[in-house]
Amino acid sequence: MIPGRNFPPRKPSRRENVNETIRAREVRAVFPDGTSEIMPTQAAVRKAQELGLDLVLVSPTAVPPVAKAIDYGQYQYEMKKKQHDAKKKQHVVQVKELKFRPNTDDHDYDFKKNHAIRFLQEGNRVKAVVQFRGREIAHTDLGRKLLLRFAEDLVTYGAVDGTPRMEGRNAHILISPVKAVVKAAPPKEKPQSAKPPSPPAPTPASASPASPQA
Repeated sequence: MIPGRNFPPRKPSRRENVNETIRAREVRAVFPDGTSEIMPTQAAVRKAQELGLDLVLVSPTAVPPVAKAIDYGQYQYEMKKKQHDAKKKQHVVQVKELKFRPNTDDHDYDFKKNHAIRFLQEGNRVKAVVQFRGREIAHTDLGRKLLLRFAEDLVTYGAVDGTPRMEGRNAHILISPVKAVVKAAPPKEKPQSAKPPSPPAPTPASASPASPQA
């Protein structure tokens, strides 16, 4: 017979900074009607419970600490929603890899350079890799020159982390994004409305003919 294992009893989950677990002697209690009052913590807890709510410490570092009378389940839901929204707004920096050959032609080079510019503008890092195959490994200087040219062409958008490095049969550099200067678009000129033709200038009154002398 296998002897039973003695597991320690589960401790009930204790809600911290809620109701009786608030350690501050007094708090600035905020109630649903918008009123706030500095009062002893126990008195604030009783008042919140009379309203069918919990007293939750929302700003423990304030003097005195700020506690809000709210439904604790609703408070947890709002906090999780804020954390979720913050994670969605947070940008995760990725390393985008672009591969070249020592004899990459200009069309392919420009195509990948435009990709790199877009990656850097999005806040990601770019890893440019030159792959050497077969006898190409004897011409690593061509790969280094290509990488240095690539870094120079992207100097407006990124900064190189060190010099080109060799790893096996590949050479690579890392380029980190910099804050690019965005030029403001020139304001569009408003089309000038056609002005009505100006009236003709009045002609000076002609001199009256001299009366014939008798």
